Amino acid sequence: MYLSWLDRWDEKRVQRGNALKARSELILDADRAFPGTEHDVTLADFCTLAEHASDDPTFFERPATPTLDVEQVEDRLTFPSDIQTDIDENNTVWARATESGTLEQALIVFHHWNAQKHQRHLANYFSKRGITVIEMAMPYHFERRRSGSVYADYMLSANIGRTVQSVRQAVLDGRKLVAWLKGEGYGEVSVLGMSLGSWVAGLVAAHDENVSKASLFLTAGSLADMVWTGRATEAIRQSLQPGMELADLRMAWSPINQETYARQLARPGLDLQLVLAKRDTVVVPELSHKFIQKLRASGAHPDVLELNCGHYSLALPPHVLFAGLRLRGLLKGRPTSRQNV
Repeated sequence: MYLSWLDRWDEKRVQRGNALKARSELILDADRAFPGTEHDVTLADFCTLAEHASDDPTFFERPATPTLDVEQVEDRLTFPSDIQTDIDENNTVWARATESGTLEQALIVFHHWNAQKHQRHLANYFSKRGITVIEMAMPYHFERRRSGSVYADYMLSANIGRTVQSVRQAVLDGRKLVAWLKGEGYGEVSVLGMSLGSWVAGLVAAHDENVSKASLFLTAGSLADMVWTGRATEAIRQSLQPGMELADLRMAWSPINQETYARQLARPGLDLQLVLAKRDTVVVPELSHKFIQKLRASGAHPDVLELNCGHYSLALPPHVLFAGLRLRGLLKGRPTSRQNV
């Protein structure tokens, strides 16, 4: 009875979100994804460029700049994004800091797609336990929202190139925050990502050795497979299907696929955690399990917690409490049970 109610609750959340989303046109926009590229390229050309980017260790490297240009006014941080887009609001990164009063540890939080509110309870909880929490607005969200938009369609969409650019922009923005926090004297910097934010957090952790702990909630390896199979991204899949197949999308989005960087996520010095939902219809469990197998084959030993809930109902008690306790165990360095709930 309870699980049936939980499934219905999740499905209503999916339907509410899908009502805002509309089908659009498949657009490559290769010059957005790979600066300096000719705009008029074929899908095959795009996939070749993506393959090269996946093998390029500098694709997620920040440009060398003498200063970070981060300004802090009370609990607000702002700084220019390393990628400048045609949407002015998106070019300034906003973040909310909940300080702990110590420089022992900082946690950067990357929210889910179309987030409407900050994680105040989470930030307050961990700040009282000696961990400063930085909640960063991802591209086209919160203060970076595109004027007139009803959801963050520019962050994840059937515009293949803009999606690559947006995820890359979020990773570079996150890495700038990591560098700033280390410069401020924080001894340890960790990342937490939720749903789409977990891809950003994972890519930051894979490419930045200053990140010592990464917790990925509701995650998987392939963003392409998540979009193709998930209930919350059906409008995107319907927009893509007339012009490409899943295999094409996998190649086109290989630079923003966490599985591409499984070996980097298995690096020594990174404690990795995954929190998953067994009844998830947005990031389906099969994709998450495939990602875990890839990580383990690469030498990683992730702490995995699977909860008997859905994508959205992870935010409900008791599931959110189990997830929070497991996260606290990671951040405080305590041994955790690997049992499912």
